Amino acid sequence: MSVADIFKEFLNNLKVDNAEQVSLRYGEITKSLNQKFRDSESTTANTLQVGSYGRYTGIKGISDLDMLYIMPKSKWDTYKNGKQSQLLTDVKDAIKARYPKTDVRVDRLVVTVTYQNFHVEVQPVFEETGEDGESYFQYPDTYNGGSWKVTKPRQEMKAVKDLNDQKNKNLRLLCKMARAWRNKHGVVMGGLLIDTLAFNFLKSTSEYDDKGYIYFDWMSRDFFKYLSELPDQDHYKAPGSNQNVKVKKKFQKKAKEAYELCLNAIKAEESSNQNDKWKKVYGRPFPSVKAVEESVEKASASWRNTEEFIEDQYPVDIRYNISLDCDVSQNGFRENSLGHMLMKKIPLLANKKLLFRVTECDVPGGFTLKWKVLNRGTIAQRKDQVRGQIVNDEGYRRKNESTTFQGEHFVECYAIQGGVVVARASIDVPIQ
Repeated sequence: MSVADIFKEFLNNLKVDNAEQVSLRYGEITKSLNQKFRDSESTTANTLQVGSYGRYTGIKGISDLDMLYIMPKSKWDTYKNGKQSQLLTDVKDAIKARYPKTDVRVDRLVVTVTYQNFHVEVQPVFEETGEDGESYFQYPDTYNGGSWKVTKPRQEMKAVKDLNDQKNKNLRLLCKMARAWRNKHGVVMGGLLIDTLAFNFLKSTSEYDDKGYIYFDWMSRDFFKYLSELPDQDHYKAPGSNQNVKVKKKFQKKAKEAYELCLNAIKAEESSNQNDKWKKVYGRPFPSVKAVEESVEKASASWRNTEEFIEDQYPVDIRYNISLDCDVSQNGFRENSLGHMLMKKIPLLANKKLLFRVTECDVPGGFTLKWKVLNRGTIAQRKDQVRGQIVNDEGYRRKNESTTFQGEHFVECYAIQGGVVVARASIDVPIQ
């Protein structure tokens, strides 16, 4: 397949696959609020779908959906003076009254409505018009006694749409590909930050103004190079609204790794492992080569291909950070950490004990932890020990393994919350 064909199939694999269900839920919430505040049965009036879904940059597995409910102006006097918390409570009660079995909760800024595999954050707002004639919204913040903050999602959506039109429809597609990279590598980047950086990248170059799918390999390469060279800063300005977009965690190192993976994939163009190289950048949604799949099936006659993929079991929508390290020991004595050994290029030999452990995790509230240990290479296949099954953590956020034979090995950890993978981390284990 040509570069154009494989990237076209890749983008097709990223399409949101539950749009009908999402629209139905948006409509149900809208109707309940219109009944409460306007005595109306409308499922569409007075709401605005915002966030990645509203900017048309979301992908399959999107689980964090946002909507604004535009309050009647006549209600401003009821809530304007320190009644931010009351407004959110009234919104929650209206939704709960109509859907009593649905999990509906008040958060600091929003009302969260939780369904299976996704949730909707409902933000009640009052629409105002600025001196420049542009509309904006005031939304309630209940922190520290309550205040009103400003958001301008219409301007952000318009800026994304306008630049997308100017760049041969490539902006939204780049935003989608960047989300696939984020979900594959556990990069902690919010959707608006991804869209802002993709916007800034295409704004900075005319190279892809008239280019199609056949150039998406080069566009990937140049985008990750651009990200890797950005200076550290705690926020960026969102397109259109010019509002601050927070950087939760540095992304430059992982972007540099992605850039190098892109170089390898481009070098492998038209070879049998071209798609596998791109899978290392973008993960499971990137298409496999049929001939390679068939050869794996044929080889599996002598060894069992037991690898499982988290994307086949749960939606993946990375929002939080999780980090791993590994203690290396022999005969009961700790020798080193795997992270230090890899950094210093100290060889990891066979017959060592490995203790993989979670060193950082900022997932709030309860979550389930799962592990995957995959053995790669001819020795693993000859011994029929490829493994790769996804198993539950035993409750200690750690996993014991051993280095029994040479080859490339891989350990990955997943944090699952509300039926969605919200954080992931991995370590390559090269045993010599």
